[in-house]
Amino acid sequence: MTERIYNFSAGPGVLPLPVLEEAQRNLVSLPGVGMSVLEISHRSKTFDKIIEGAEAKIRKLLNLSDDFYVLFLQGGASLQFSMIPMNLLSKGGKADYINTGAWSKAAIKEAKKVGQINVAASTESENFARIPKQEELKLDKEAAYVHITSNNTIFGTEWQYDPEVGNVALVCDASSDIFSRPIDMSRYALIYAGAQKNMGPAGVTMVIIRKDLVKEPASDMATMLAYKTHTETKSMYNTPPVFSIYIVDLVCQWILDLGGLDAMQKLNQEKAKILYDAIDATEFYRGHAHSDSRSLMNVTFRLPNEELENLFAKQSTAAGLDGLKGHRSVGGLRASIYNAFPKAGVEALVEFMKEFERKNG
Repeated sequence: MTERIYNFSAGPGVLPLPVLEEAQRNLVSLPGVGMSVLEISHRSKTFDKIIEGAEAKIRKLLNLSDDFYVLFLQGGASLQFSMIPMNLLSKGGKADYINTGAWSKAAIKEAKKVGQINVAASTESENFARIPKQEELKLDKEAAYVHITSNNTIFGTEWQYDPEVGNVALVCDASSDIFSRPIDMSRYALIYAGAQKNMGPAGVTMVIIRKDLVKEPASDMATMLAYKTHTETKSMYNTPPVFSIYIVDLVCQWILDLGGLDAMQKLNQEKAKILYDAIDATEFYRGHAHSDSRSLMNVTFRLPNEELENLFAKQSTAAGLDGLKGHRSVGGLRASIYNAFPKAGVEALVEFMKEFERKNG
């Protein structure tokens, strides 16, 4: 197969075609280097230029001040579930977590192994169909930090506001909506994101951490788990994921060429509106997420029964619309339309939905 189908997978997700094409052109030999990016030394001047370029582009996209470190780590967001409480909670410390889905629950589970964790709000009783409102947050003024998950891939919900947390540090898992819209970094103390959903391939995790949060680690902490280890070595304590960082650099440049995060947000809003309008136009389809919590990245919806949902998933795959089967926690269908997902693919899905309803409604 040489033609590209539409990839609605929740992750690893679709990458920009220009990025894939550039990586393909230069895979065997980087221009002027004579080696593949898969072969170059992470201590070489060539890689210095790549990793420094990636950081510079991230800082430009987020208008990031010198008050923050940018780290390229490994272990995915899942390792950050442990590193964050290990580094930010002192002995006997406590933190607030807001539970909005499966990944929030996973973060809470790991944090409870380290300190006292308060679940400040949860919508689990509603099968995570919405984001809690500000007035529902039961926050502790003495907490070391407040943790949120900005976008919930499984349930199709996304924070539409930055929660007010007073003087407490706000920490965010932004794995599935990073770079999809502008972020007011003055509101956050730490943002982390696995690359594989919206900014690159699997293998690298970006951590943006305010410098005052990086402390001397406890004497019994594993060296690799201390943020200070990585800030002092500029993400090079061990061999970093060279190729993944190279692709992140190309993706950031692609976003900048589009016009930055404002332009990216506008495009994402346009794509999501096309799909949500199609869902709302008929009773045959119904969305899982409340309208004021809907994700721009992951659109979850149901059909009248599971038999039709299974048929939809099978026939859509055959039609070149891959990865639409929903997660077992929600069922139904899920269309992941990350930054790089083309508007034409959303339009193709909507046409398929109309035809499917005509035949089966």
